[in-house]
This record gives sequence, structure tokens and C-alpha cells, in this order.
Amino acid sequence: MLTEYLDTLHFAYPWLLSLALVIPAMIIWQFKFGNLHQAGLKVSSLKNFQSIRSWKSLFRPITFICRLLGILLIIIAMARPQTKNEEQRVEGEGVDIVLCIDVSGSMTAQDFTPNRMEAAKAVAASFVEKRLTDRIGIVIFSGESFTQCPLTTDKAVLKSAIESIRNGLLEDGTAIGDGLSTGIDRLRTSKSKSKVVILLTDGENNGGLIGPDNAKEIAKAFGIKVYTIGVGTEGFAPYPIKTELGVIMQQQKVTIDEKLLKAISGETGGKYFRAKDNAGLQNIYTEIDTLEKSKVEVSTITRYTEKFTPFLLAALILLLLELVLRFTVFKKFP
Repeated sequence: MLTEYLDTLHFAYPWLLSLALVIPAMIIWQFKFGNLHQAGLKVSSLKNFQSIRSWKSLFRPITFICRLLGILLIIIAMARPQTKNEEQRVEGEGVDIVLCIDVSGSMTAQDFTPNRMEAAKAVAASFVEKRLTDRIGIVIFSGESFTQCPLTTDKAVLKSAIESIRNGLLEDGTAIGDGLSTGIDRLRTSKSKSKVVILLTDGENNGGLIGPDNAKEIAKAFGIKVYTIGVGTEGFAPYPIKTELGVIMQQQKVTIDEKLLKAISGETGGKYFRAKDNAGLQNIYTEIDTLEKSKVEVSTITRYTEKFTPFLLAALILLLLELVLRFTVFKKFP
């Protein structure tokens, strides 16, 4: 514990520590010219006292040790030991972003590891962590849509909301228009200069109250940029199917309406991406993170706390102890 405390210290005037070289010089002088073991009573012969060593003679060097330690601690105090505490303040103009995630049954397909939905959740959580000053919201959709988390800068709340996403929360289907329109509604009253929806799906629109084309026009009207991501490998993918005998894997064709997704992103100023595996999906979010940069200013405030007082007090105690011992217990008589 003492070692950890000392590791946190640094000195305002470290060059003053060189004065500690006086300590070995004092030790050499004391043993060469001093009188650590010199008696206070002079006699003509020591013949009768050679076999006698009192406890005073054994412990007399304590006064010199107290003096050395006291001087050393004064030198340390003069060098001004301090602890440093750094605080980072993040300020800037953020982007308002809604992550619109498909949670239909097809998102349990296992052409991603462990499946499309879990892969989408993992990259979404990673994306949220990187956006320091942005407000982010979560919308999920399948046959209907739902706001999983409103716009917030609270990363812990967002991560918890992403983690709780699972299949079966909503009526099954793929209502792309409903999902997009719910995301737009979250951004409609936003004062941010940049408003973005990242819509992720693995299928074709097959339901909902609002068509994808209508949702696209609403996004354009409110100046909302939409990035679309089609999730799924080429050809066929293994889907878990529940039967009376349990869950079996069945190959089903991957059908993504890329034409629709490209139209939505292209007409709103966004971009369409196709993710065929986990790495590809991660790269897409990394690219979006690069395209939608926030104006962030990080300032570091450094505060110093003086720690010389304990060293100075200890030095004074040791020097006082030396004086007391020298003029009481180890007092020399003429």
C-alpha cells in the first residue's frame, strides 16, 4: 500500500532531492570524526570498564539516526511532493442518431455468429460506446415497431436497451416503413443540425401501416439522413425452426430488397451497405462512424494536491525527539 502511494507522488522541484547527498556525507563524517560512542566522563584508564557496555552506549546512535531521517524528510518536503489528478471534459456538437433494428424471426438465422440479431446487437453496442457527445435512440421493428429507448446520451441505458433486444417481442413480419417512420418520429423535434437513422434489416417489406416509400418522403421532409444495412449472406442461410421434435436447422433463401434500401438511403443523403458476415457488419458501422463525425473538444484539467505536510511534520517530530533524548536519556556529564 505504501509503494502504491509513493508511485502516485511526483515532485514540483525534483532537483532539490539532490540535497540528500548530504546524508551519506554526514554518516561518513560522524563515523570518522564524530563521537557516537565517546563517553561523557573522562578517566585516566579504561582498563576496568572494557567489559562493561551499558544500554545507553548501545542505543546512543538513535539520536544521530533521528537527525539524519529528520534532515532527509525536510529535503523531501522542500521538493514539494504532490499528487496529480486529471479530469477530462468532453464538449461539442453531437449528432442525433436512431438505430432502427429488425427483430423479425429471420434475424435468428445463423449465417452470422452466433446469429444475425446477436451480431447486430454487438456492433450496435460498440458503436454507441464510440459516440461521446451524441444522443442515440433505439427502435426495433418486425411486423410492428416500438421505441426501445428514446434519444439519450446515457451509454449505460443504451447498452442495457440493446442487450434486452430479442426475437418475439413484437408481432412477426418485416414492416420496414413502420420501423423507419418510428425512427423519424424520434428525431422529428430534434434541434440537432445532423439527424441520422441507421436502419438494419434482413428481409423485404411485407406489412405495417406506413409504406417504406412514404416513410422515405417523411425523412426527406425533416432533413433526416438514412443509412440502410442489408444483413445476410448470399444464397441460403441456416434458420432454426421449431417443431414438435425440437429445434431443427433448415436452409432458407436470403431475400433482401436491396433496390428499396438503396432508394431510401440514396434519396435521403445516406448510403446503402450489405453485410455478409460479422466482420463486414463491424466495418459498416465503423464507416458510418467515420462519415457522421461529431464536433468534439476534449479538454484535460490537471489538479495538484500538495503532500509535503506529513513529511515536514515527521521531520519536526524526529528532530524534536533527538533533542529530547540528547538532553535527557543520553545527556553527557562534564
